Amino acid sequence: MVNENDFESSYPDDEEVVPFDGHAGSFPKEFGYGAFDGDHDVTLSSNNEQKPRILLMGLRRSGKSSIQKVVFHKMSPNETLFLESTNKIVKDDINNSSFVQFQIWDFPGQIDFFDSTFDSDMIFGGCGALVFVIDAQDDYMDALNKLNITVTKAYKVNQNIKFEVFIHKVDGLGDDFKMESQRDIHQRANDDLSDAGYDKIHLSFHLTSIYDHSIFEAFSKVVQKLIPQLPALENLLNILNTNSAIEKSFLFDVVSKIYIATDSTPVDMQSYELCCDMIDVVIDVSWIYGYSVRDEQETTAFDEQSSSLIKLNNGTVLYLREVNKFLALVCILREDNFDHKGVIDYNFLCFREAIQQVFELRNKHQSMTNSSGSPIINGKNIVGDTHMNSSFIDETN
Repeated sequence: MVNENDFESSYPDDEEVVPFDGHAGSFPKEFGYGAFDGDHDVTLSSNNEQKPRILLMGLRRSGKSSIQKVVFHKMSPNETLFLESTNKIVKDDINNSSFVQFQIWDFPGQIDFFDSTFDSDMIFGGCGALVFVIDAQDDYMDALNKLNITVTKAYKVNQNIKFEVFIHKVDGLGDDFKMESQRDIHQRANDDLSDAGYDKIHLSFHLTSIYDHSIFEAFSKVVQKLIPQLPALENLLNILNTNSAIEKSFLFDVVSKIYIATDSTPVDMQSYELCCDMIDVVIDVSWIYGYSVRDEQETTAFDEQSSSLIKLNNGTVLYLREVNKFLALVCILREDNFDHKGVIDYNFLCFREAIQQVFELRNKHQSMTNSSGSPIINGKNIVGDTHMNSSFIDETN
């Protein structure tokens, strides 16, 4: 176990779904979540029932499938222009990272909730989050009506669902129009719910586009709500920052560039974009120069020895360290504070050990979750601040 006093500190329209072959984007095709599961029927095994479910809903051509392909399958945003409309429920398992484990269900826009074949209890019962996508470049009155029907239907089945609204395709809109659209959609959506007697339903709104990092940041916030270990992870990052003079830190899922946790300081979009770009650079370079074949066994380019350091011309340092095969810590700090790199590296090792304890406790208690619902939504936090100590070194002492 690690004690906090031991820390070191260095100062301060009816078409088939088109399968994606994985060649687009900056990531190599071998580095991903595996084959796309879109052609499989939507049937749940006992293992799948254990995973929380994220539902992607919205009108036709609102951009649901494009979001899924760009975020989780590394498709280039320009290639999404050739995607066909979804005409059936498409299921995708995201299960490579120990923390990022869930299912994404992409629903066709023409789905009828009042159809007798639509099983609301099965669809919404194990749902962790419902993401409703609205095309901001189109007339959104029909979308708001569909949003109201969808949310109220889901809430009747499962009151624990997190409702997220992506105001999408805002890349072609001016800043003033973006904010006005968000304000209008926010007001109308909440008024509709209030008029229907559902004042307790909370909707979260995000301005998104697949042509910038906004979609990754929005999905990060959605995924974080499904991670019961989030308070423990945030606490560990705060301790690491305090004892290592780090200004901002992110714990990234390197495949999707979703950050599953960050410290308690506000997230600056520019800083997040820099960290995402750094991950792209590290993965690209690793696969160019770090790929090798030994004894006919492929070795992973991103491994426990992976690290990267980028110094910016404004005196800021970006520092990346691998946590495990799919997680990386990216830190932002002043160049002067990086003089104590040995202290920072030691504290990172303590941080990685503590993260491993979170993994072990999570696995230990996984069998105790309720198999009939979403364990991450219905279960309690597995790890709290009191479950582990940290042995970072505070150099100021």
